[in-house]
Amino acid sequence: MVHALDVLCEPEAALAGKSKVSVAPFTYLNRLRIKNFFKKAANASVSRERTFTVSEGKKKGWGGRLGILAVLVAAIVAVRMTGATRYLDQEALRQLIAAYGMLAPLIYMLIYAVAPALLLPGLPITIAGGILFGPFWGVIYTITSSTIGACIAFLVSRYVARDWVEGKLRSPRWRRLDEGVEKHGWKVVAFTRLIPLFPFNLLNYAFGMTKIGFWPYAVTTFICMLPACIAFIVFSSSLLDLVRGKISAALIIGIALIVLVSLIPLFYRRYQKKKGIEDPL
Repeated sequence: MVHALDVLCEPEAALAGKSKVSVAPFTYLNRLRIKNFFKKAANASVSRERTFTVSEGKKKGWGGRLGILAVLVAAIVAVRMTGATRYLDQEALRQLIAAYGMLAPLIYMLIYAVAPALLLPGLPITIAGGILFGPFWGVIYTITSSTIGACIAFLVSRYVARDWVEGKLRSPRWRRLDEGVEKHGWKVVAFTRLIPLFPFNLLNYAFGMTKIGFWPYAVTTFICMLPACIAFIVFSSSLLDLVRGKISAALIIGIALIVLVSLIPLFYRRYQKKKGIEDPL
């Protein structure tokens, strides 16, 4: 298949079927180059902003969850079919991690602390924490490092990369976030942590652009991320048992906690409707 731009830019190579095909990450870099070229070349008086709605966020969120579930199911089936379950002894794995002393949790926490600033997804790292460290220490290491990561992104946004962040957050939704924080303060942080209407990593940067103080942001982030952290860590701490065909109590409790955390928006909406409370955003 030949792209139309290949025919325009390199007609002879395109017609001969010898066009160069870019692969990731060069495809993304090429898109940025084309975008910057047209910004400079096209004298447009109006540019279109991409807008987001809550319904779009929900569809994307459910799609992401179903995708993660599909990957987990596929991994379990593949491991069982290949006979690799004999290598998945959870106690042996944790003893191996324990042999490294404090180095293993420090490396894990360091990775999680820098992940939000680099816009890396946190859920896979959370699941790894539950598998490697168990339900108790997994929660301790994960909630501590994820809060540190959220705070690093907040400070970077406020003091280091303010112009870059402003360029990324042009949607009206982010402007409403700023207005909501000015009016309701830390309650908006609690609301967005418990009811995920915004992308988590960009949200950390966005709060750095608002007038909220660092400590109210950090404490509220820690407290309101804790329920989801506990749910996913308890669930993932029993994943290796599930792969080996064992249904543990931790797995059932973890699933129940995830369902409960997922229902928080529904409970809030009902409470909101009953009390006649408006969204802070």
